[in-house]
Order: sequence, then structure tokens, then C-alpha cells
Amino acid sequence: MAGAKLLWFAFLCVAMMSMATAQSSRSKSKTGKGKEDLKKEINKLWREVNLLKEMQALQTVCLRGTKVHKKCYLASKGAKSFHSANEDCIAQGGTLSIPRNTDENSSLRSYAKKSLTGVRDFWIGVNDMTSEGKFVDVNGMAINYLNWDRSEPRGGTRENCVAASIGIGKWSDEVCRNEKRYICEYLIP
Repeated sequence: MAGAKLLWFAFLCVAMMSMATAQSSRSKSKTGKGKEDLKKEINKLWREVNLLKEMQALQTVCLRGTKVHKKCYLASKGAKSFHSANEDCIAQGGTLSIPRNTDENSSLRSYAKKSLTGVRDFWIGVNDMTSEGKFVDVNGMAINYLNWDRSEPRGGTRENCVAASIGIGKWSDEVCRNEKRYICEYLIP
């Protein structure tokens, strides 16, 4: 509710600035300096409004999911293939969760245990689709932290996407077309 009031206030500020621009352009000389200053102010206000919208969306995600370190996690409602899961997370302003260290992996596993009941494992944002055996995150960045289960990865060119076990938090490579639940992550500024 407070976020909606804040957005409404920001909208009113922008509207008032637009009216001031119209008045100013009528009363200013033809140099255009006053007009340019007001345009800059309006652009600045729009950037602030967009930042407020982004922060409100993150707060909503964090309230529905969980906040860990500088990330919010939100569990999916249903199962999807790796690519569809990643697209869903992107559409919501995040990515598939990417554990970057032991603490994040443990936190993600704990959240998954509470949120993904009846599920054995879930997609994380790690794959080796581009180069066999070279695992990267969904943004194509190299992964420095790996948490493979014994005898993993073992799928070769057939299994290129990574799932994390809810039971022990270890990773395995899987066929990307398989449908699994997933957790989206959102970075908090």
C-alpha cells in the first residue's frame, strides 16, 4: 500500500513538472535554456520513478519469497524445462538462482526444502551448453563455485543443464528438456 502511494506521489510530481515546463516555455525567452533545464529535471524524475518501481517490485518478491544476503529468492509454482524456467525468471526481472558459494548453496537448499515440497531437485542457473564440461551461469559468466554430487557431471553432451538436490544440496547435470521446479533470484541493490 505504501509503495502505491509513493508511485502516485512520483506520478503527481512528474505531472506538475510537465505543467511547469509548459508554463515556462510560454514565459521564457526564445533561448530555450529554461526549457532544457526543465527537460533534464523531468528525465531525472522519470529515472527516479522507474527506480522506485523496481524497488517496490523487489520488495514484493522478497515478501513472497525470502531474502538472503543481497538476493531475494522466489520459488516457482510449477515445473518447466530449463529454458522456459529461465525465461520465466527473466520475465519477472530475475534469473534462475545461481549459488556462488557454500553459504548461498545452503541458503538456497533451505528455502527449497520449505517452498518446493514433494520435489527431489530443482533447476539452478548453471549449464555447459556452449562448451562441453565448461560450466557457466545463465549470463554466460564462468562459475567459480561448483558443488557436484559424486560421479557428476556425467551426462556428456546430452545433459547440459544443472539441478540441485533438495536432500543434500549437491548438483547433477540433467537433460534440459526435463521439467523441474525452479527458484528465481533477484539481486538487491
